[in-house]
Amino acid sequence: MALQGRKLCHDRPRATTLRGVIRFLISAVIFLGAAAIGLLVANAVLDDMSVDAASFVIVVVVFAALQGVLQPFVTKMARQYAPPLLGGIGLVTTFVALLVTSLINDGLQISGVETWIFASLIVWIVTMIATLLLPLIFVKRRVGERRASSEA
Repeated sequence: MALQGRKLCHDRPRATTLRGVIRFLISAVIFLGAAAIGLLVANAVLDDMSVDAASFVIVVVVFAALQGVLQPFVTKMARQYAPPLLGGIGLVTTFVALLVTSLINDGLQISGVETWIFASLIVWIVTMIATLLLPLIFVKRRVGERRASSEA
């Protein structure tokens, strides 16, 4: 009996770690999906912005990775040097991620100051909304699947 208790204690960290990894992967997929939707909407709305279909996946991954890396860095810098800017961190990181993505990948082209401003705003807003709504869609679908399996 005591041995069984020990085994459960050893299994618990693995289960917790696995759940954490699964949550991280789900969050990453949702973030990538939100970034893809944001870029697609901006591409559809803005004439002076184009995302090459052949390199779309690479553009999305690079953009999302840059935004994920830049967010904590820019937040830390703003907190330290310009606290009033903390509310606009998402918009700033979206602009910087678009800029760097366009510099390192020819699949994203944005021209004109107005287009840069509107692209940043559109991608930021749509990504934010998609990040909120995509988990709800997955949860709703998952609940529906559980109901269907429990009824069967």
